[in-house]
Amino acid sequence: MQTLEKITNAIKENLAVMVYFSAPTCNVCHSLKPKLLEALDANFKDFHIESVDISVEEDIAPHFGVLSIPTVLVFLDGKEFLRKSRHMSVGEVISEIKRPYDIMTS
Repeated sequence: MQTLEKITNAIKENLAVMVYFSAPTCNVCHSLKPKLLEALDANFKDFHIESVDISVEEDIAPHFGVLSIPTVLVFLDGKEFLRKSRHMSVGEVISEIKRPYDIMTS
């Protein structure tokens, strides 16, 4: 089970964090997540992933201003860098992260 404290600590303690918001009833969420995780793993050596099921952890999404699913939040060096909701492609997410991530880790 996720907690707001666990996620905020992960954001503080890791250079790159993706928080993935979804729900069991969201088919897009379930098809997108494995592809996104595979692409993150293939492109970035150090990326911490947190998954939030909004049907279980109801207080976390409002804290981050998440209103729809799937939503991906990417934090780089503790700051929100990217927010994508609903209609996104894996390639789009990866390309937006790549340059700043490479600069931070070089």
